[in-house]
Amino acid sequence: MPSPTHADHTAAQPPDPGDVDALISEARQLRCRVDAVLRDTRDGIAAVEDPRLRWQRALCDLAVHQLDDLSTHLGQLREGFDPGGRRSVPAARPPAEPVGGAAGALGRAGSAEWDLLTDGVQWSDELYRIFGRSPQDGPLTLDELPSWLLAEDRRVLTEMVTGCLVDARPIDGELRIVRPDGSTRTVHMVGEPVLGPDGGTVSMWAVIRDVSDLRRSQRTLRESRNSLDRQRQIAQAERQMAVEIQEAVLPPWRGAQRFQSGSGPVTLDLAARYLPSATSSLIGGDWYDAMQLPDGSSLLTVGDLTGHGVAATSGMAMLLGALRGMAVAGLHPGPLMGWLNELLDTSPQPALGSALCCRYEPATRTLHWAQAGHAAPLLFRDGTGRALDAPEGVLLGATSGARYGQAAEKLLPGDLLLLHTDGLVSGRPAGKADRRAGVDALLSMAPLFDGARSAQDVLRAIAEEYGAPDREDDACVLVARIG
Repeated sequence: MPSPTHADHTAAQPPDPGDVDALISEARQLRCRVDAVLRDTRDGIAAVEDPRLRWQRALCDLAVHQLDDLSTHLGQLREGFDPGGRRSVPAARPPAEPVGGAAGALGRAGSAEWDLLTDGVQWSDELYRIFGRSPQDGPLTLDELPSWLLAEDRRVLTEMVTGCLVDARPIDGELRIVRPDGSTRTVHMVGEPVLGPDGGTVSMWAVIRDVSDLRRSQRTLRESRNSLDRQRQIAQAERQMAVEIQEAVLPPWRGAQRFQSGSGPVTLDLAARYLPSATSSLIGGDWYDAMQLPDGSSLLTVGDLTGHGVAATSGMAMLLGALRGMAVAGLHPGPLMGWLNELLDTSPQPALGSALCCRYEPATRTLHWAQAGHAAPLLFRDGTGRALDAPEGVLLGATSGARYGQAAEKLLPGDLLLLHTDGLVSGRPAGKADRRAGVDALLSMAPLFDGARSAQDVLRAIAEEYGAPDREDDACVLVARIG
């Protein structure tokens, strides 16, 4: 910022007008491109705004304000100082493209000089507009200026002016002015003392810039970022809680398990796994379970409660606990599904769920099973596979008083049963044909399964094939090999 004390130094060469014009043109073009992104972001915001979208919009809005500010300053650089020596800062030429609303008002700057010898004051036209004051009323003296500030900013102005006039220190600070219409504007004031031949201060010169819209955009951005951070923290906490519920409810064994009839031979060789979504961090309501019942039979079940997060996993925990209790009490799959449906239908948090429930009796090698809107078990035997014919059954929670059919299937030693939730085969944008194709792809793996030594080997092959990075939903898989 020049002053008379610099007169004995070699003057810097002014910037080439053509270079400044090129910079102004680039700034305007960039501003229009950012403004287009801002419009797209604004159009994408729904009635209930997402914190991430609010943050994106605030970033674009702040960038627009700053580019307007840059364009204005480059315009002032092109205009240069008033040759009459008034040191006014003229308004920049209007941009070639229209600039709307608050963004267009950003970056307004005016200059002022207070002469200590004559008590004269000079203001540029723009400074009157910033203060909302008529030029006919004249400029404000240094004594009058504090009355236009908020009370808590008056001491700041006093310290800056005193330091400038007494200690010849530059001025640099922000103040809030209250205009005649009652509105408050934030201004950035920079200046320096003008020294006379004897080294004493003869006047004070300052440039005052209206930064209200810039500060408002920065505040909005900060609030949006804080909101986004809070949302992320809440999501992380909910995910952790959902994971803990899931781990507490699913069977304590992971991977492989074997069921025996007392001290006799193995009746079931089991392996199961939960496969998380590859595209989402949310935990769903999928479950798998296998347990031996008091009468020597075994319960095999998989299911999926709609939704994600704590609500889904807590609902899944309720259903799985009820299912286990009714199976231990001796209920067979068909009636058991009916009671599960009533439980979900009367729950204070309504939801829908699909489920597959099987009861295997090792003495007769008979599988009794029922389903509620769920894919049927897949049976693999001698290198081929097929889906079992499903009895009737609607989704759990879909209707009151629903009845569920029950089917029976005779199994042979070495048979392989595959139970899975829908997310395994519908990980791509779903349609019924895609799910059917997914089941057919599983059945086509029959020769590979036939050569497997254990249920764990079969599960490993499925995980390698279906643990693809593009699977959109989580899934559970349960493999049971008949002993």
